[in-house]
Amino acid sequence: MPGLEDSRQLVERLCARDDLATDDPYDIWKTRGGFVVKDLFNRRRRLGLLPAAALTLFDTVVNNRARWFYAKQEYPIVRAWAALALLNLHEREPAPRLLAAVRRHLDWLRQHASPGYSGPCWGIGFRQPISAGLIYAADLPLATMTPYPLEAFVRYHRLTGDDGVVPVIQGIHAFFDRDLQVMEETDDHLVMSYSALPDRRVVNVQSYVMFALGLLLPYLAPDRQDRARHRIGKLYRYLVRAQRPDGSWLYSPDGQSFVDCFHSCIVLKNLEKTRRDLDLPGAEAVIARGYAYLQENFRVAGTGLFKRFSVANKPSLVRYDLYDNAEMLNLAILRGDTALIASLAPAIGKQFVRGDAIYSQVDWLGIRRNRNHLRWAVMPWLYALSQLH
Repeated sequence: MPGLEDSRQLVERLCARDDLATDDPYDIWKTRGGFVVKDLFNRRRRLGLLPAAALTLFDTVVNNRARWFYAKQEYPIVRAWAALALLNLHEREPAPRLLAAVRRHLDWLRQHASPGYSGPCWGIGFRQPISAGLIYAADLPLATMTPYPLEAFVRYHRLTGDDGVVPVIQGIHAFFDRDLQVMEETDDHLVMSYSALPDRRVVNVQSYVMFALGLLLPYLAPDRQDRARHRIGKLYRYLVRAQRPDGSWLYSPDGQSFVDCFHSCIVLKNLEKTRRDLDLPGAEAVIARGYAYLQENFRVAGTGLFKRFSVANKPSLVRYDLYDNAEMLNLAILRGDTALIASLAPAIGKQFVRGDAIYSQVDWLGIRRNRNHLRWAVMPWLYALSQLH
């Protein structure tokens, strides 16, 4: 684990670059053959199981270092994470060079927004089979991706007062207001779609939309503020209803679902951030139950790291994932949990960092995999580092 001064230098060195193209754990599924196999697995699981397992083993064991047939790629969420981390550094030690790098990332995001929607919005960056009959196009905007650029634009505006980004922020509201689909609505609660399609109900999506609308409120006219506040209340009540008695959330209320670490952290992070600006009745108790569940059900004695699943719906070769641990560290920072920060931060460095290499996964044999994959999950970890004093 680098010292604090070294950490700041590491964050700036990796986040201020003009080229953020990166390898990715989904590279195998982005190839033509990988896409066909994953789509087959989604449609006819028994038929697709063997080829999917074969490609997984090839990618994990044979091709993890070599990266044959793969191409590095830029991702909107990586640009957004980089901008947010640099803004954290700038808040502590203002520097024109940091803001210049942030502006470059924001310009890139403006230029690479998904075309054809009500306002700026962003997708995952590659075509992805989701389930039988449901395929996301590379630029299909997602409720899980768009909040990251939004937060970057909002924080940049708050820090600099540069009103040139206000139309972008207001345009992002148009995406959330018009392009996302209502999947379920009652007098009490609301469930929004994952993408700009009427696609599926996912719990962490509701927290993202709630958080995004909270960020947008100061930029809206009074009547639009009223509509946004009404939706925030309904989304929050859905999250309260969806929380299980033990404090956990299933990824989705539908199908054979699971409970994993980083999606649980995301729900809690979005609740924590939203309640700082808005009244969410009973939010502290909701967050405290979820936070306790994470520590009681995911933390592994000995390593001090957090595992992938407490409720799994399929086998995995992964023992520890940097995404889970980076998001847990981010959540601990938000909660001001100094004891957890002090133990988890060095545990992450010990397990995932080797010299200039930052690995995203440790498998069941203890072998480190996925070297310097920025999207999954070097950037969330750098963002956590950028907040440590």
